[in-house]
Amino acid sequence: LVCGDVGFGKTGVAMRAAFHAVRNNKQVAIVAPTTVLTFQHLETFQKRFAKWPEINIRSLNRFVPKKEITKTLGELREGKVDIVVGTHRLFSQDVQFKDLGLMVVDEEQRFGVKHKEKLRKMRAGLDTLAMSATPIPRTLNMSLVGIRDLSLIHTPPVDRLAVRTFVTKFDADTIRKAIMSEVQRGGQIYFIH
Repeated sequence: LVCGDVGFGKTGVAMRAAFHAVRNNKQVAIVAPTTVLTFQHLETFQKRFAKWPEINIRSLNRFVPKKEITKTLGELREGKVDIVVGTHRLFSQDVQFKDLGLMVVDEEQRFGVKHKEKLRKMRAGLDTLAMSATPIPRTLNMSLVGIRDLSLIHTPPVDRLAVRTFVTKFDADTIRKAIMSEVQRGGQIYFIH
């Protein structure tokens, strides 16, 4: 279990672990609770591994076209896909790996009981890396009593800006200013309404 605040480098740890697994001829599954997060992870992994075009990275979620899913499933079974990033779709019966060596679970606390049971069954004899800024008490307890290893990332990256939170009444002008400020600094916006 790797715990750290948002932007502290948990995904960076996961990418290093994935690279090590792939270099040892193992497949890697990265499981995230939402399709938005799978797209984010896919893009991050593709950028990081751009210098290694031989590493085949794919995605499985509800927005992937059926034809591409069929191809990915076949290549997972054959061992041609090195890293697959997906939602709970990775727990489906038709998803079979040739030699899965590492499972990365992002935000495990956001998966339901059925999904966690499938995770537990898959984890037998499998290296697992769980990442969370807010682990559930059961997961944290398992780490604290030594059933699971725990690593804390206390220090943010040097160039990380602190998160600022404002709670106000809805005001279109305030939202516009915040978005424009973020765009002007070259940042990204995820707006939920």
